[in-house]
Amino acid sequence: MGRKITGCLAAVCVLWACAATGFRGQLTVLPKAYVVAEIDVKDPGRYRKYAKAAFPIIQRYGGRFLTRGGTTVAVEGKPPTQRVMIIEFASLERARAFEHSREYSAIAPLRQASATSRLYIVEGTNDPAANRP
Repeated sequence: MGRKITGCLAAVCVLWACAATGFRGQLTVLPKAYVVAEIDVKDPGRYRKYAKAAFPIIQRYGGRFLTRGGTTVAVEGKPPTQRVMIIEFASLERARAFEHSREYSAIAPLRQASATSRLYIVEGTNDPAANRP
């Protein structure tokens, strides 16, 4: 019994040592991606129908709102439109899957008919050097 416990402890120590010495760096973690939408609502009633239909689809693809039309302060250049939304997804592939899904494509005309929009997807970074000057 003592040998089994010692063997398990040794295995745990080896795994911990690998992780501490950079073994973690061997794992590939995809960077997150962000759907950015600039929206100028023209027909609020119709737009609410779109938003109500879009929300469960966004959730189904793992999307999470980071901004949802709060106060926007123009600092330089042309100011953004009326509403700016940023939705985070686990990866570029998940964001694309959402944007090009059959479910979302079916309701996009509601947004297009009720608002002027500009949408794009931005891939995040996993590069630690990106957080330094």
